[in-house]
Amino acid sequence: TYTEPTIYFEFAFETAKIAHARGLKNVFVSNGYMPPEALDMIAPYLDAANVDLKAFTDDFYRVQCGARLNPVKETLRRMKAAGVMVEVTTLIIPGLNDAPDELQQLAAFLSEGLGPDTPWHISRFHPTYQLTDRSVTPMDTLRGARDIGQAAGLRYVYMGNVPGEQGESTLCHQCGEMLIERWGFQVRRNRIDSGCCPKCRTELSGIGM
Repeated sequence: TYTEPTIYFEFAFETAKIAHARGLKNVFVSNGYMPPEALDMIAPYLDAANVDLKAFTDDFYRVQCGARLNPVKETLRRMKAAGVMVEVTTLIIPGLNDAPDELQQLAAFLSEGLGPDTPWHISRFHPTYQLTDRSVTPMDTLRGARDIGQAAGLRYVYMGNVPGEQGESTLCHQCGEMLIERWGFQVRRNRIDSGCCPKCRTELSGIGM
């Protein structure tokens, strides 16, 4: 986190091969802005990735990031097709990417394009650096975004940067049983049993379950 692995891609690629050879898992935390050739190289050694999908408009990417939206969407599709376990994170910034219709389009892309088991992390924004003119993300906005994700069919929608909120934890999408109870970055309880819900035995997707 906070270090883009594609910047030192050659090093990441070589170490990923060594790690796999020794039975270790490899995870990218990335902005997803990489050429297809790089992804094709690393995919056989990449077990999972958490990709920032910062917004769902090209204007946001051009103005705020100096980039474009479509290459990130294409990276997500290619990762999924290559068998990489994909999670997505969106930092909700008031007035920039928090419009309900935009969040609905983003959630639909995840659910329909990547699958309903794709975890979506919606994180609370805190003003800093060049965006001190923005306010902290209201809790109602985060809860509304979570509702939008669930309404789109996403089974695992998480709220981030809000310690103590139930939206941090993992619930069984079938029966609602608490599976992984979290507080911030801490796991307080993990009740997953052999990859399944201990109550209804629904199988869960993921790595290391």
